[in-house]
Amino acid sequence: MSETRSGEAPPAWSATFSRPRGALLQALVTRAQALPPIRMGVVHPCDRPSLEGALAARDKGLIVPTLIGPCKKMEAAAREAGVSLEDVDIVEAPHSHAAADQAVELVRRGKLHAIMKGALHTDELMTAVVRDGTGLRTDRRISHVFVIDAPTYHKLLLVTDAAINIAPTLDIKRDIVRNAVDMAHAIGIARPKVAILSAVETVEAKIPSTVEAAALCKMADRGQIAGAILDGPLAFDNAISREAAEAKHITSEVAGDPDILIAPDLESGNILAKQLVFLAGADTAGIVLGARVPIVLTSRADDVESRVASSALAQLFAHRKRETA
Repeated sequence: MSETRSGEAPPAWSATFSRPRGALLQALVTRAQALPPIRMGVVHPCDRPSLEGALAARDKGLIVPTLIGPCKKMEAAAREAGVSLEDVDIVEAPHSHAAADQAVELVRRGKLHAIMKGALHTDELMTAVVRDGTGLRTDRRISHVFVIDAPTYHKLLLVTDAAINIAPTLDIKRDIVRNAVDMAHAIGIARPKVAILSAVETVEAKIPSTVEAAALCKMADRGQIAGAILDGPLAFDNAISREAAEAKHITSEVAGDPDILIAPDLESGNILAKQLVFLAGADTAGIVLGARVPIVLTSRADDVESRVASSALAQLFAHRKRETA
């Protein structure tokens, strides 16, 4: 949730701000602070950003961190950051692969309620998470959800999947939708509106994502996807803009007011999320769902505020999961 640097002119879109940057994500953090913290395993936090983010989430009362990795490297990162690891639970692991395995094992033993990625590659962590027999798979496909606070949009916007599933099939998209709906419920959206995106708003056999969008809507009609209102295919303009939808004579509860955007594939979802950040001044948090516990999948570019907000998502989701179990 960065501010404009001193001496720089604000970007053109800043004139359209209707609220302070990051205000809606901060509201989620405040809401999460009213709940008990969850125990989160921080995997290989051997650089300053990952360690600072975990400890900041602790200081906000969101998590009780367990740091998993090589003690000497974590202590060096703490010295660089000017923070103390006194009274922090530490589990020694010789390297990043071992740290990921340790985190997964602690979840399986009921010792952790969530996992946060530290200074290791995503595939190192996710390989341990999805490993057959010893991982954290459920009957639900794992997917990533961005929760985006774009000041040019009137509420939080969830975008999925922009990080895990490269070219999802219809069945995988069903689970992507279900995971996003569960996240929306956890942050207080009782009946989220889901826009299933494509290049056009009509069903065209030559564009498979339009056919899959229509099938997902029918799945919702038949109860295969519950707790949300689905519409699609929708092009991005008529998904976000009621005026654009009306211009194309689209009658929809979703068009112009979605809570969730379902991208056709990872590339389009990733580009969309990053466009919102770099062109619309959005702040983001992100989480991976569909495993036994929520996973905060941080990026090296994430600042402390983003890591704290992502921890709040994990905490809210973990509490919601307990309530509905």
